[in-house]
Amino acid sequence: MTVLETLVPVAATGLFSYAWLLIAIPLAGALILLAGGKATNAWGPYLATLAPFASFALGLAYFVQLLGQPASERAVRDGVYEWIAAGHWHFEVAILLDPLSVAFLLLVTGVGGLIHLYSLGYMAHDPNKRRFFGYLNLFIAAMLILVLADNYLVLFVGWEGVGLASYLLISFWQERPSAAAAGKKAFIVNRVGDLGLLLAIFTMLAMFGSSQFSVVNAGAAQLSPAWVTFIGFMLLVGACGKSAQVPLHTWLLDAMEGPTPVSALIHAATMVTAGVYLVVRSGAIYAEAPKAQLAVAIVGVVTLLAGAWIGCAKDDIKKVLAGSTMSQIGYMMLAAGIGPAGYAFAIFHLLTHGFFKANMFLGAGSVMHATNDDVNMRHYGGLAKAMRITFVTFGIGYLAIIGIPFFSGAYSKDGIIEAAYESQPALGILALLGAGITAFYMTRLILMTFLGEKRWQSGVHPHEAPALMWIPLVVLALGSFCLGMILNGWIGSWLEPIGAEAPEHATWLPDFSHWISWVVLVVVLIGVGIAYLLFGRKPVPATPPADVSPFTTIGRHDLYIDEAYVKGIAGGTYALGNGVAFVDDHGVDAAVEGLGAVTLATGSVVRRTQNGYVRSYGLTMLIGLVAAGVVLILTQLV
Repeated sequence: MTVLETLVPVAATGLFSYAWLLIAIPLAGALILLAGGKATNAWGPYLATLAPFASFALGLAYFVQLLGQPASERAVRDGVYEWIAAGHWHFEVAILLDPLSVAFLLLVTGVGGLIHLYSLGYMAHDPNKRRFFGYLNLFIAAMLILVLADNYLVLFVGWEGVGLASYLLISFWQERPSAAAAGKKAFIVNRVGDLGLLLAIFTMLAMFGSSQFSVVNAGAAQLSPAWVTFIGFMLLVGACGKSAQVPLHTWLLDAMEGPTPVSALIHAATMVTAGVYLVVRSGAIYAEAPKAQLAVAIVGVVTLLAGAWIGCAKDDIKKVLAGSTMSQIGYMMLAAGIGPAGYAFAIFHLLTHGFFKANMFLGAGSVMHATNDDVNMRHYGGLAKAMRITFVTFGIGYLAIIGIPFFSGAYSKDGIIEAAYESQPALGILALLGAGITAFYMTRLILMTFLGEKRWQSGVHPHEAPALMWIPLVVLALGSFCLGMILNGWIGSWLEPIGAEAPEHATWLPDFSHWISWVVLVVVLIGVGIAYLLFGRKPVPATPPADVSPFTTIGRHDLYIDEAYVKGIAGGTYALGNGVAFVDDHGVDAAVEGLGAVTLATGSVVRRTQNGYVRSYGLTMLIGLVAAGVVLILTQLV
């Protein structure tokens, strides 16, 4: 079974004919706030916060209706309008509601709405908060276009909209040079990935005459291995850009320059999940391109280890969580690269990750709010007593991400490790190693931030966040705890119509019937224990020690990949530019200037013959006549 092979979308009727409102509501919120000016300052942020919740309520109604349909009929297509009609090209803007898109719809609007609510407290005193909320609504609308499109061309519109919104939000505090640079970096790096997606779409149009999912899926099996593999690799390039996978991940750590709610939105519900969606949605392509599919899995496992490595070395709480996001998205890409056996686990982990990562990012924002925006964990310590709600909710997210039984991450991540081991044992072992490293750096974060001795800076008086900020934390913490139990026995069957294989014997209880589950738990506990020995039993110095291991040094410098780009790609570009400039200066310019010099010299000689004397002209005429006569005589003789 391939993606959408058993699903034939039916035309929207009844409530489904209003599916366009899912996108229109947050888009209208963005337009009102960004075009309304100062008149919307007082009530605009509240309107913007209602927008994603309104889309969530409508999406929940669609979910309930689809749930009541037989599995083979859970796909509805709502044609909005004809977009392009030129010759034989016909493209329609249409919305596809199926198990995959609805799962993303509820995540984007549900978690996104909670982040909006949190932002009401976090950004309360920012003079530009109206513009901030307008950008947040734009981000939600763009992501909904991406996941609800029924073809790759409209998906690309949302893809670019997400890139624009991320640029605007990462560089929101553009008066800071670091924030402005981070926004530009995210925008430029993502253009590299976007080129890959564009090449994939152009190839689809050339080969299939359409970019509609149903047409591409039906024609994938008839495509030559070379072309279908090319499309698979180009889709992977696009996914690497948006989902911050190696080697296009370098923008993600710098993106922490944006306000913390932006980090939560990017990491939990929108941008970085787009690449996973793209790969799973393109399952029919990857089913015919095993080499490209294996490349997806390899990129995923490399990224999950690289992100974990970075997370171990950082003292900036947001950058630790950013490295964690790289790593967890890597798990999802690994699962997607396994094929149908991993699709359900990829989306399962994406949904659980959306809750516990938003929970922890917003928790980090509460810590910063209480410590004068300090992000250095070496300046924290002992915050558990001063911020009890933040500590408890963050702690639930911590238990979820490291995979403690009964918490959500244990169900989804253990499933990925087991599926990876059964598919490719080497990949499974590397994913298992990543679980142990995750437990280490997340335990380090908890110990350095909330436990141990106080290391607060002068003038810092930690306090709990206001209700507008901690209420979303509580809701997200509940999801971090129980979502795994709820989805474990259900998500596989829900996604089965789009090509996923439903796991066997999945229940709300943790499954320790496979030996890998026991090994994962032991490895996680070892990671926790090592972190406790290194950071829980010893005082944490206020400044990072200089005599650290090469492992830590490399991690602090983000694996030196930025430096490699600067010296390799940028340095090579500079060298090429200098070479072209040399050729231009000493080749092209020299040739042009030399031709001019010859012309001037010739003109100087010829000019001397134009002296104005009649005798000179007469002599010239005589010489010419004699020369002509000599030529004629010689011609006759020959």
